[in-house]
Amino acid sequence: MSHTLFIADLHLCTEEPAITASFLHFLRREAQHADALYILGDLFEAWIGDDDPNPLHAEVVTALRQLSIPCYFIHGNRDFLVGKRFARAAGMTLLPEEQVLELYGRRVLIMHGDTLCTDDVDYQRYRQKVQQRWLQTVFLALPLFGRQRIARKMRNGSKQANRNKDLSIMDVNPQAVVDAMSRHRVPYLIHGHTHRPAVHPLEINDQPAERLVLGAWHEGGSMIKVGPDKIALIFFPF
Repeated sequence: MSHTLFIADLHLCTEEPAITASFLHFLRREAQHADALYILGDLFEAWIGDDDPNPLHAEVVTALRQLSIPCYFIHGNRDFLVGKRFARAAGMTLLPEEQVLELYGRRVLIMHGDTLCTDDVDYQRYRQKVQQRWLQTVFLALPLFGRQRIARKMRNGSKQANRNKDLSIMDVNPQAVVDAMSRHRVPYLIHGHTHRPAVHPLEINDQPAERLVLGAWHEGGSMIKVGPDKIALIFFPF
């Protein structure tokens, strides 16, 4: 039966080979039967440029290239520097940070989800800074070892900052969700980022709606399957 798949927050890295192996298996066995695959950010734990010779990246490129279905990618907060060179090699289409899809008679808004976490003021300031094109251009012009050093420092700083934050401010702001769905006139929203997989019933402009949140791939994987009959959040073991 026709269906479209969504995944996010795999955080692929060389230190977690089991997650990479599960992703490659997912592409071969599950994704091949879908109409399309959408990756909603943080496919990688970190990304310092398309010129990074990490063998993991080449392995992922090869696997994505072998897909017989369209594959689309929205940047996450960890891999916002994934560029056209990598996307072209992998056969992926890069999408803007917010995209509305028409799927089997439904209007669905998709995004990574970090822009909805407006209560985390420090993160939103950081995001606004690193999204500046001139800063990204300067960073990508640095030697590879320099970018690696900066990325390690930023990751360690982010982990420390998150440990000191109230968990509630790292989740989405309810009004930000309503505003985004109202702006795009959609009854469905799919996103990742928060690592809090769930299906949230909502009411948008006096109409029933749903916010579906993908989980991170830690001990197991998760995906959202959208078909003609239903939308389902599905968990599976590695």
